[in-house]
Parts: sequence; C-alpha cells; structure tokens
Amino acid sequence: MTNIDQLSIDTIRVLAADMVQAANSGHPGAPMGCAPMAHVLFTQFINANPKNSEWFNCDRFVLSNGHACALQYVLLHLLGYKVSMDDLKNFRQLNSVTPGHPEKTHTDGIEVTTGPLGQGIANAVGMAVAERHLAATFNQPEFPIIDNTVFAIVGDGCLQEGVASEASSLAGHLELGNLVVLYDSNGIQIDGSTNLGFTEDVLKRYESYGWHTLEVADGDNDLVGLTRAIETAKAVKNKPSIIKITTTIGYGAAKAGSAGVHGAPLGADSLAAVKKLFGFNADQKFVVPEDVYKYYGERAAQGAQTEKVWNELLAKYAQVHPKLHAELSRRLEGRLPEGWEDVLPRYSPSDKALATRKLSETALSALAAKIPELMGGSADLTGSNLTRWKDAVDFQPESTELGNYAGRYLRFGVREHGMAAIGNGMAAYGGVIPFTSTFLNFISYAAGASRLSALSKLRVLYIMTHDSIGLGEDGPTHQPIETMAMLRATPNYLNFRPADGNEVSAAYISALQHSDRPSVLSLTRQNLPQLEGSSIEQALKGGYSLQTYGSGSKLDLLIAGTGSETSIAVDAAKLLAEQGLTVKVVSMPCLELFSAQSDEYRHSVLTPGVPSISVEALSTFGWHKYVHCPIGIDTFGASGPYLELYELFGLTPEAIAKKALKIVDYYKSTPVPTLALEF
Repeated sequence: MTNIDQLSIDTIRVLAADMVQAANSGHPGAPMGCAPMAHVLFTQFINANPKNSEWFNCDRFVLSNGHACALQYVLLHLLGYKVSMDDLKNFRQLNSVTPGHPEKTHTDGIEVTTGPLGQGIANAVGMAVAERHLAATFNQPEFPIIDNTVFAIVGDGCLQEGVASEASSLAGHLELGNLVVLYDSNGIQIDGSTNLGFTEDVLKRYESYGWHTLEVADGDNDLVGLTRAIETAKAVKNKPSIIKITTTIGYGAAKAGSAGVHGAPLGADSLAAVKKLFGFNADQKFVVPEDVYKYYGERAAQGAQTEKVWNELLAKYAQVHPKLHAELSRRLEGRLPEGWEDVLPRYSPSDKALATRKLSETALSALAAKIPELMGGSADLTGSNLTRWKDAVDFQPESTELGNYAGRYLRFGVREHGMAAIGNGMAAYGGVIPFTSTFLNFISYAAGASRLSALSKLRVLYIMTHDSIGLGEDGPTHQPIETMAMLRATPNYLNFRPADGNEVSAAYISALQHSDRPSVLSLTRQNLPQLEGSSIEQALKGGYSLQTYGSGSKLDLLIAGTGSETSIAVDAAKLLAEQGLTVKVVSMPCLELFSAQSDEYRHSVLTPGVPSISVEALSTFGWHKYVHCPIGIDTFGASGPYLELYELFGLTPEAIAKKALKIVDYYKSTPVPTLALEF
C-alpha cells in the first residue's frame, strides 16, 4: 500500500465519520470498513467522467447497502461530481443533495435509489442485462460501442433479502460476466453478530447459482489482494463474479467490529481518537489533504480522456454504421420512434368481445415491432399474461441454445420481486424500456421494488392480468381485493384498469409517454364488450363521460366504473332508464390521470349535485373522494365460476340497479354534497 493510498483511505474514513457526527444521524461503520475496497475500485477500475455523469458507456456503480451512502458521497466529492464540501456538511439535511440513502433523482453520479436492502444488487443485475442486450444489438467488429461493467458493493443484510437471491439466481443463469459484486463481509448487523441468524456459506451459495467466486481475507489492508481479485473477476466473461471481502466495521473506532458502530455517530471523543490514529488533527473537521484531491483528480482526468476516446470511436461508428448510430442516438435521447402511437388498434362496439389481457397482447405485439427498445417478460406466466409476441427471441446466453443477448423477451421465472427490481435496473441503465408481468395479486410480492420504481421516477410497465374475482376458480389466494388501493395510494404511479380495447391502447400510450412514472396495466381474464362511447383520446384523460341513458333533461344518477365493471355499469344504467331514470355512465380507467385534469373538466364528468356511485370488483377504499356511494368488495373473494362470484358479491346489473334506486331515493330528501375532488 502506497502512502497516497493509505492517506486516501483514511481521508474517506474520517470524512464519512465527520458527516455522520455533524448530522447526528447515519451509519459510519460500513463506510469506514469499505473505504479500502471502494478506494481501489474507484481509482483503478471504474471508468467514468465526473464532469459528465450522463456518459452512456461509463461503468455503473451501485451501493446496495445504501445506508453506507456517506462513503459514496465522499467518493463523488473527491472525484469532482456535483457534490461539494458544503453538501457533505449538509448530510441528511432537508433539501440537500446528500440524503440519508442514495436517491437517483437527487444526486449527481447516483445510478439507482437504494436503501431497502437487496434492491441494489438486483438493480445491478438489471443494469447488466441492459448492457449485454445493447452490446449485442449495437456493437460491430472494431466498434465496441457498448462495453462497460456494472460494479456493486453489497453487505450481509443485502444478501439475506429474498430479492437478492431471486436476482442473483437469474444472473447466474444468464451468465452476466459484466457484473462484479464486492461483498462487504463484516459479520455485523443491527442486532449484533451475523452469527445470530446468517451462518450460511455465501460463496458456495453463489457458486451454486453459477457465479464466479473469490475471496479477500484482509479487506482492511490488502490492497494488492483487492486489486487482483477485481482484475480476475473482470477477466471472467461468462459468469457474474462475487468477491467476499472480510472487513472490520467502523475500522479504527473504539467500537470497531461491533453493532455499536453500525447506525449511530461515533461520538466526539471516539471521533477525535480516530482522527489521531489516522494522523489527522482532532480539532479539525471536514478536511481533505491536497494530495488526495490531486490523486482523485488525476483519476477523473483519466475518465474524461476515456470518454473522449469513446466519442471519437462513436463518430467513426456513425460514418461506418449510420443506421445503427441513428437508432442508438434516438434511444439515448429518449425519443420514441415516429408514429409509434399509430400502430395501436382502435375498436368499435361491433368488434368482438375479448379479455383485456388478449387486447393487451395485440397492442404489445404491435408496439414491440415498432419500438425495439421495449424489452421484458413474465414471472413464469407467459401463456396467461400473453406478453410474448410471435417472433420474439428470448434474452438468453447463446450457450443455452434458447436465445441470445439480442433477444428481448426475458424469462424471469417465479421471481416477482426480483423481476421488478431487475426492471428498475434496466430502466435506470437506459436505452431500453422494461416491462414485467404476472397476476395483479402477485405484484404484492414485488411491492418493495415496484415502490422504488415510483420513487426513482423510472418508466417500468407492469402488465398485470387476472385482475379481480373475474379470474374465478383460483379463489381468494389469487384474487386481488386491496391491491389496486395500495397501488393508487403510491405516489407517482399510473394505474390503469381499462374497460375495452380503446382503453387498453390508451393505457399503453400513456404508460410510454410518461418517461418519469411507472404504470400498472390491470387486465382481465374474462371477455369484455367493446363499449359505445369509448375512445383512445377520451381514455387518455383518465376518466370521461361514456354514455347517458334515459330521456330526462336532468340527471338522476351517475355511475362510475372501471375495467370489467364498466360494462356492468352500462347494463345497470339501461335497467334504471327503463324505470324512468336518467343515468350517466362514466368510465374511469386511470384515477391518477383524471385527478390531473382541470377543475372544469372534472366537474363536467363527475357532475356536482348528482348522486353518484362507483362499481369496481375491488376494495372501495379511496373511492369516497370521487363518488357518494362506492360499490365493491371489502372482504376476500371466493372460489367458483366468475359469473357466480359476481352474483355473490352483488356486482350484477340487477343488484347495482336495486342499490342505486335506494341511493336516488335517499338524496331526494337530503342535499347532495359536492365532493372535494382535490379542488
């Protein structure tokens, strides 16, 4: 270890401890223990240009144990990203660019939002998938345009999470040799020693997944061993690599090697002792020796030069392969192909009744042919989700003879949580638009990752079928009740429950147009009619007046429906019209889009002064701000033929009409309240 290496490592340790101490909050232990491996990784291996964090062919870095983010912020600062010394001093403070866990949307140089353990390593798998696919799609002889490595640092907690196991298992199968994981094995977690509940042989486990495994016994001091291990890992091209690195959490602190240094400031006396141990002035805070700035600045300059060389290669590529260059440029600029919306079908009431999952299959097949960056798959439900287009090629290593890396269809296996986290990594990498698919009820398995899609502002399409009791005989274990309410309560989500083919097309248009939001398409197993009055343009508003039934000059009732219940609402309105009422039916395929419309438009749809009900074969939770009386299911479902289930739960036209008459009668003698509608 050279003097500058030691000085740099000690600087990282002290700075991280200073940040946590100043904030009186945070995790100093992991940054202090991981400082040697991070120093080696960033000064010898990661190719990046801090002055242009958007350089597409830079190596990617994920800090999966996001609580150690003081480490990453220090490295970003030393390298010259847009993280100043004042930003380090404002660690964990309101509106700072150094929040309590890394956030992609906040900080220059952060690739993915991490913190919930296990998500980061799964994101890294998704990034590695995207890199391999784009390399297979665009690279040509003498033109390795896409050629970067995905690095991740993970902790014991990450590898205990199921999402890490799911993604790692798939990564091994996919032979992602562009993924290198540094495992910080410090033997400590919040409760104490990992001997309390985590005693497996991690490397044997990863070897069984098909990973290349290595070990560095002294991660506190052996920089040569760290360097050789990373070099060896990078040289293995047909397997992802994991390097177990034994470290001391809180290295140098009084409580080093214990849980006491995990998630709390060191304390003034201990921090002063650490500074003295490492040769720093105990009375000074937030100090970086000029030699350290110089050393990291030289590495940053190398990164800028590497990007310059790549840009020159890209210019030659444009001359030799102009069509490929134009396609790559379009993707990197975030532009969808011209006229892509025009490939989506439009429907009229005379068209055949079809399940919205079948209508989705038609739409997705048309889009896949037009938008080559659309890439994804199903969690072992391809035949049920209908997500694979006819000429799709599977994303598989060629050694399997099942596909190739240029393929765009992913077989995620029964790994819903891993699938969603991998989708986040693909979206964060760029150049692809990921979609994932399973039954709607099982997005609950993926909630930890799907929530991060929204928080990170990532365009991930969740194509969820079998969306209600309409799936029938599989019963309450598979029938979502509360699921859509959970999704609608999640900020920055678009949740679509289309009622017919036009609304399915609109859902895909909106999902693809919103590059900073994930979308859920909730689709039926059962056939639905094509509705009179529906249109793509209307559905893009999230809610619209479908049809009015009855001959009166004044509305007696408004019925709002979503998905499979919209046609039931129409039939109920027809029954009520036969009894002399005038009833407007409103289709509301996406409450989030509807809520974003103008006050005037929302009033025109949900007419003030008119009693209103909603009909949805899901929980009524959340509907009271839109209608006076929501009709739905607030118990679990049941097993049986779906038509019998709709009758059991009172979701037939006759049952709805009967209840509607009572509501109309009630409001004849009671003022109809005007609902807030977020005005």
